[in-house]
Amino acid sequence: MKLLYIECNMGAAGDMLLSALYELLEDQKEFLLHMNSLGLSGVHFRTATGGRAGIAGTHVEVADGENQLKREHAHDHVTPGSIAALIDSLNLPQDVRAHAQKVYAAVARAEAKAHKCQVEEVHFHEVGAPDAVADITGVCYAMHLLAPERVVVSPVCVGTGTVRCAHGVLPVPTPATANLLAGVPTYAGDVQGELCTPTGAALLTHFADAFGPMPAMTGCSVGIGLGGKQLNESDCVRVFLGEMQ
Repeated sequence: MKLLYIECNMGAAGDMLLSALYELLEDQKEFLLHMNSLGLSGVHFRTATGGRAGIAGTHVEVADGENQLKREHAHDHVTPGSIAALIDSLNLPQDVRAHAQKVYAAVARAEAKAHKCQVEEVHFHEVGAPDAVADITGVCYAMHLLAPERVVVSPVCVGTGTVRCAHGVLPVPTPATANLLAGVPTYAGDVQGELCTPTGAALLTHFADAFGPMPAMTGCSVGIGLGGKQLNESDCVRVFLGEMQ
């Protein structure tokens, strides 16, 4: 059985997951060409290699220009409906778009619960930005190409302390992230700050078949996705693709 194991010892964010999965793809050039032709106006994917605390990996950066979604975002008008319409318009396989829609639906439910409002009343902030849409659709497309038969995720390190976001200063994990990770094994760790974002939490819980230690695997390929934080520890997500024993 083709197994994908996702190690989240330093949490998870959309760009970290995308970067780790990207390292496993057979045709990385074609993946980037396709993602850069999606129709997300002003969005451009580019990659850089580097290291964190002695571990080398890849960071897939999504640069976004001025477009309608970004202008709406500035006025807090990015709603679940507008995101759903945008995803439906993208040049991606139907099942990829369906996965992305479900990930955003989970974020919307988590935000609605956090703010005690109806899902239709939710206004996406950071997760509604063009780079977040690109990260989520990119992860869904990479998962489609890799086609694992089973996905297992480690317990998730969420970080500790507080984080500043559009709603102000929030505790870590943020309310939306905590809602998304309900029932998932998590721990704070020693790092001050947000290690698992709502985007990361939504992607992990959507694709995971189980949470726990790495099962016995053979023939593993390893992908390392670097985060954007400058920490003394290895700010990365590792993914292992192999055959489950």
